Amino acid sequence: MASETSPQRPKYQRIADDLKAAIESGQYGPGERLPGESALAEQYGVAVLTARQALKILRTEGLVETKKGAGARVLSFRPIRRHGIQRLARAQWGAGKSIWSADEERPVTIDVRVDTVVAPDHIARMLDLEDGETVCARSRRFVLEERPVMLATSYLPSKLVDGTAITRIDTGEGGTYARLAEIGHVPAHFREEIRCRLPTAEEARGLELPLGRPVIKLCRTAFNQDGLAVEVNEMTLDSAAYVLEYDFDAGSGSAHAK
Repeated sequence: MASETSPQRPKYQRIADDLKAAIESGQYGPGERLPGESALAEQYGVAVLTARQALKILRTEGLVETKKGAGARVLSFRPIRRHGIQRLARAQWGAGKSIWSADEERPVTIDVRVDTVVAPDHIARMLDLEDGETVCARSRRFVLEERPVMLATSYLPSKLVDGTAITRIDTGEGGTYARLAEIGHVPAHFREEIRCRLPTAEEARGLELPLGRPVIKLCRTAFNQDGLAVEVNEMTLDSAAYVLEYDFDAGSGSAHAK
């Protein structure tokens, strides 16, 4: 069998590569319809099933959408450019702005659920909690232009946040970090870990993804001025909906917002 990097790549993969190049060059713009399965099969001298596999690759990668009877069209969705450093600056949430607004001007719908739960084992370790201690779990689903783009759950120790606006659906201007600052636990340092993998069935349902499309898993820990971990935020991003951008200076090795 030919490898993915050999000149003898599968025919469906070569067709997909040609279509991706045509989309990137602007030959097919946002909202425009691609050639149908039959047309591609005739053009490349392959079976219709092979052409169908090529279009499936484009859908899995988030380049096109397919609707029964309407063929495949180039997605018009503009990816979110996530500014990994600037968005967490105190000048953002400290001024009453949402972290989301550092990345996007487009309006977003956020479905929020707040629960008090026993901390999962890995969260308890990260927050340095005792067995059986509870956390406030803030779960959110972000929907942009009718497209789910991110699932996120923040975990904060109950002993820190009980009785505060952090346990409410609406935390107020500046969000969770502004409220933490008000109770003496101002976020002073953040650590983010990033990896990619295929979604679980639950994640695929929540983000309305094909199972073959990878997700970006982000785990952020916020530390207060004394180095105490005060929040762990686990995020699942649709990989086709995001560009991750990091802007920092060379020198000391410590990143900062410009």
